[in-house]
Amino acid sequence: MEKREANKKGALQPAPKVLVSCRGLDGEDNALVVGYCGNCSYAPPMVMVGIVPTRYSYQMIKESGCFVVNIASKDYQETFDYLGKISKRDSNKLKDINVKLEDGKVVNAPILADCPVNIECTVVDSIMTGSHEMFIGKVEYVHADSKLVGLDGSIDFTKIDFI
Repeated sequence: MEKREANKKGALQPAPKVLVSCRGLDGEDNALVVGYCGNCSYAPPMVMVGIVPTRYSYQMIKESGCFVVNIASKDYQETFDYLGKISKRDSNKLKDINVKLEDGKVVNAPILADCPVNIECTVVDSIMTGSHEMFIGKVEYVHADSKLVGLDGSIDFTKIDFI
């Protein structure tokens, strides 16, 4: 097998396609597509999401100290694409496409109810890694479609048709 140098940007693929939702201190809700995310601890359970400081949601998460990671399935593709293309600066995008929101059970941020998995997180730390600030969130509560949850409480991710 012959090897050659490849592009460093985004070298670790596939990256999960997720939507991060948040709520500002004024009660304003938003959601954005996040390409940099993943597990970073299992004891206690923690995830990290990378957000560019110029994004509309960035300050909301900085101030509120919480966020929700929403895992999208293929039947949510149109909404996912819209939320990734349109900024809240330009449009009330959640209302424009009738995103179904529900309040988190533990954190003061909305969950995207039509996503099969929603992970409520409290920010415990963050680090600037260059273009993104990585917010490390302690997992406080996980909502999952009941058809995905096994008897032991584990999510069967093979049952999700990911974007």
